Amino acid sequence: MEVCNSTSGNGFILVGILDDSGFPELLCATITALYFLALTSNGLLLLVITMDARLHVPMYLLLWQLSLMDLLLTSVITPKAVIDFLTKDNTISFGGCALQMFLELTLGSAEDLLLAFMAYDRYVAICHPLNYMILMSHKVCWLMIATSWTLASLSALGYNIYTMQYPFCKSRQIRHLFCEIPPLLKLACADTSRYELMVYVMGVTLLIPPLAAILASYSLILFTVLHMPSNEGRKKALVTCSSHLTVVGMWYGGAMVMYVLPSSFHSPKQDNISSVFYTIFTPALNPLIYSLRNKEVTGALRRVLGKRLLSVQSTF
Repeated sequence: MEVCNSTSGNGFILVGILDDSGFPELLCATITALYFLALTSNGLLLLVITMDARLHVPMYLLLWQLSLMDLLLTSVITPKAVIDFLTKDNTISFGGCALQMFLELTLGSAEDLLLAFMAYDRYVAICHPLNYMILMSHKVCWLMIATSWTLASLSALGYNIYTMQYPFCKSRQIRHLFCEIPPLLKLACADTSRYELMVYVMGVTLLIPPLAAILASYSLILFTVLHMPSNEGRKKALVTCSSHLTVVGMWYGGAMVMYVLPSSFHSPKQDNISSVFYTIFTPALNPLIYSLRNKEVTGALRRVLGKRLLSVQSTF
């Protein structure tokens, strides 16, 4: 084990899943492909919702924010991991590690809250359609978005500052794909037991209440949908909600393993897989789930791409 006296001066070495894998080249190619898929699909969704005025409603404004968060989150993690593997240089400065952890915590926490607000939006749309524009006005929608970003940023800032104030003198090697609280605390040469409890409480606070709100919303939605007289309306509601629940399951599954599961059940390999799942895999699939199963989005995509194609043809 490499011991250092001043990690803040030397930085850290990220030893993640690419270094521990039996087929690192194949895994690197897969992660790179998922990143480009996330860039393309989220970028297209952002473009379509921005360009098509018909999608300027609360549901799609929240989806726009989800795509933005996913795009930023995977961009904070994936490019560095791939470049480090290709250049065989896994070092990251103390400041770079702090910045990466702050951004990951902010974007991850904001998405936790946003998914709960999206579930509430679907609950109002299906269970109280006549009051939808009152309960989910644009003002309420932007308040939800601002709340997600503000609470997430403040929480991330506090935990980031507290984590980085520890003296890290056991080793420079972080056995993780990126800088994250649990693996970083293993390098501290001070008692972190009380702080680890605080991190656990943070995980429970930011994950369990939103997840409970999501499950409650969709339980009420399911009850309402089953009593709908129209088969077409029932099918449309079930398709929309099932896509949302797929996203929720993928996101919260990985995040809860990382931050809610007791530390005694953690292992570097398990933590790496969980983190890859919700920072790389999920952002690539989210827009595909929403766009492929949503007629409004696919229709808007055809309209936007059709206009672009016509404008290109007219120049020749």
